[in-house]
Amino acid sequence: MMNTKKLSTFKRLFMLSVVLVLSLASTLTLTACGSKIPENTVFSVDDLAGKSVGVQLGTTGDIYVSDMESDGSGTKVERYNKGNDAIQALKQGKIDAVVIDAQPAKAFVAANNELMILDEEFVTEEYAICLAKNNSSLTEKVNEALNVLIANGTVNTIINNYIGENASKEAYVPTSSGSNGTLTIAVNAYFEPYEYYSNGKVCGIDIDISNAIADYLNMKIDVEDMEFDSIITAVSSGKADFGISGITVTEERLKNIDFSIPYTTSSQVVIVRNNDIKASGSSFADKFKSDFIDDARYQYLLTGLRNTLIIAICAALIGIVIGFLIAIVRSNHDKTGKMKVLNFLCNIYLTVIRGTPTMVQLLIIYYVIFSSVHINKIVVALLAFGINSGAYVAEIFRSGIMSIDNGQFEAARSLGLNYRQTMIQVILPQAFKNVLPALANEFIVLLKETSISGYIGLNDLTRGGDIIRSITYDPMLPLFGVALIYLVLVVILSSLVKKLERRLRSNERH
Repeated sequence: MMNTKKLSTFKRLFMLSVVLVLSLASTLTLTACGSKIPENTVFSVDDLAGKSVGVQLGTTGDIYVSDMESDGSGTKVERYNKGNDAIQALKQGKIDAVVIDAQPAKAFVAANNELMILDEEFVTEEYAICLAKNNSSLTEKVNEALNVLIANGTVNTIINNYIGENASKEAYVPTSSGSNGTLTIAVNAYFEPYEYYSNGKVCGIDIDISNAIADYLNMKIDVEDMEFDSIITAVSSGKADFGISGITVTEERLKNIDFSIPYTTSSQVVIVRNNDIKASGSSFADKFKSDFIDDARYQYLLTGLRNTLIIAICAALIGIVIGFLIAIVRSNHDKTGKMKVLNFLCNIYLTVIRGTPTMVQLLIIYYVIFSSVHINKIVVALLAFGINSGAYVAEIFRSGIMSIDNGQFEAARSLGLNYRQTMIQVILPQAFKNVLPALANEFIVLLKETSISGYIGLNDLTRGGDIIRSITYDPMLPLFGVALIYLVLVVILSSLVKKLERRLRSNERH
């Protein structure tokens, strides 16, 4: 039997991390199962007054329910980035109802038998394609294509292929050669049957209609999956040619975007808990199989992990270069009083970057700075996180440099070394050893910060878990799976840093 004392630090930490995560998952699962879910008290639209209502951020349901929030009835609106997050909150009794589009509502209820849809519709609406106001020529072409596709029954055939008891859900097969270029379309792929993930690809009614439009225009489509409230921003900034994701024409939206003619009608409905049916739980093995094994859904996590590591490592290198240069400028100014202009500019950079949220910086770089440039999202992410990390690394390096006693400078200079030689041969090696733990901590923070990359539609590790949740409607295993992967990465990094620290200390003794 292997003596546990001989296990490496990494193995012990890894095993402990896995045990902690699984224990926490089991505890939370048992707690959730043992908690009492309040009975439903919403049986009509009128009953929503004074209740807590969940909506997907930026949707028509959000717009209409927000009016109830300000009418003095005491209605509270809970806004979620994804419809399935609102559904999960409803199942757990955190909210009283969810207002959402009819067809996605049917998909949610089909997967959660303890929920039901009220017979009374909340509001009816028409879906249209959103296009940039400065792109009237494309709007005309899309309208022309839609008129033809509606008249010849193509749109109706596509819709009937996804809605109804006999829906085959066979994707429309595009036939265009694409000689006229590519249409970039923005969608939110958590909106079955209009757009959703299946076998690793985004499919659904809106995707098929987009392909039919592209066929008419002799073009191909490129699908960009992003948060729903980012679609209009992406279209108006030129990141996408048009947005199609069950979008309703409203007066507020018309201020910033143009719309095509409607291509279908739908309605907002109310989902509530069914008092007559209790949730039927699945075994851990069944959930694991559904979340990760079926249709090779673990691939979403692997793809996200790859992108997360690429972003984190490259951003860390960019941050180290930026931080080192700024630290040299600022420490030089602190010691000699020189480089005043450069020091002033560095201070502005540090103030702005450290004083604004990373997510806001990411959105500004993608939607503003690169608004008219089609650039790889991974490049945008590593630039954003690299620039952000550079501000913190700069202060880490500067503190390390300033921590070295001035006597070291004086001794080196008395030996005939100039300022540059003193820094490279004497100060920086000592400073690096002093700041190594802080640098490792910064990389750990950076690794976890990449989880916001999904706001620009980048499939990172966290978004991979979100995609699985949107397919299986199971929040526990995908979230804990993502958490475990992050935890393992941090444990590995911490172990490597400790080994490096021990090696540096042993070198000091020789």
